[in-house]
Amino acid sequence: MAKSEREKMLASALYDPADPELQQMQAVARRWMARYNADTDREADEAWAMLAEILAVVDEGVVIRPPFHVDYGAHIRIGRGVFLNFGCVILDVAHVSIGDRTQIAPGVQLYAADHPRDVETRRAGLELGKPVTIGADVWIGGGALVLPGVTVGDGAIIGAG
Repeated sequence: MAKSEREKMLASALYDPADPELQQMQAVARRWMARYNADTDREADEAWAMLAEILAVVDEGVVIRPPFHVDYGAHIRIGRGVFLNFGCVILDVAHVSIGDRTQIAPGVQLYAADHPRDVETRRAGLELGKPVTIGADVWIGGGALVLPGVTVGDGAIIGAG
């Protein structure tokens, strides 16, 4: 049986981002982001409940300050006691995992999204992704970029920008 475009995407294979299922998922994420980012003064319980609507896993004690941007949200797992400061971007075309007690500074970007190196494949509109894994007790400094396929070990520090 042929794999869906979403299955291909999550398997780090070439996929068509114009697929209707993927487009619908992104539309849901955009509507969710508009709601989440519109209110910067909500109670912690309400914020957590909203995060649980869109993220694959959001453990207790997670704080994500708006604005917060995702591709889908459904491929993001966030562990216990994680803090993401203002302006974080997670492009979750592959699985993105953030371990317990990790602290992420303003403007950090986690990119699971990648592009083919072959120009003809890019012209055809195909894309791909690779998982991003952030261990427990990690600190990522302001403006840092974490690229597709990267694993950051437990307790690591990534300096700012």
